[in-house]
Amino acid sequence: MSAVRMSEGTVQLDSCNAPLFYRLSEPATGAVKASVLLLHGIRFSSENWLSIGTLDTLAKAGCRALAIDLPGLGQSRSAEAPAAVGELAPAGFLKEVCERLGLLPVVVISPSLSGMYSLPFLHQHQNLVRAYVPVAPICTDKFTAEQYQSIKVPSLIVYGDQDAQLGEVSLRNLSNLSNHRVVVMRGAGHPCYLDDPDTWHRALTDFLHTL
Repeated sequence: MSAVRMSEGTVQLDSCNAPLFYRLSEPATGAVKASVLLLHGIRFSSENWLSIGTLDTLAKAGCRALAIDLPGLGQSRSAEAPAAVGELAPAGFLKEVCERLGLLPVVVISPSLSGMYSLPFLHQHQNLVRAYVPVAPICTDKFTAEQYQSIKVPSLIVYGDQDAQLGEVSLRNLSNLSNHRVVVMRGAGHPCYLDDPDTWHRALTDFLHTL
């Protein structure tokens, strides 16, 4: 297995009153195959991607993977969110994150709460998104079927079959994406990647190899 380099840092955005914390993993040697931005849900942070091994897995797969703590959460607690929970954040927010951290074009992994950030970015800046991996995100009902159909970005829709609420609602809306595949994680709940990290990592790396 290839060696992995891990680091931590902060980034200051023009649109944010305080810096955002992030964790970064990347191959210690060799070319980077893709840049990946990992977002998180309301009860979580970048630490979850570290603890279940996603940052390590992505770096070993040749990716530069950056997990950020969203405003008001984790170690970005002092940063003010650009929108209320459940409302769409400005698309420029993630655009600035990716520009400042050199992630473009970017693969966006977006569970739960982070849909309020990733979906506007996807819809307004699909040319900057190499691939999209939604994991039962919120706010999918704020876009029409036609808007989803106009998105050509390769997408991997992931959800746990025990997530009867957000999983099913998000699947129904996201299935309108014009270039998507679906992975249903059996026996897993809303944070399905925590319930079964092995299946999550296998599905994710298999998808990334197709890009």
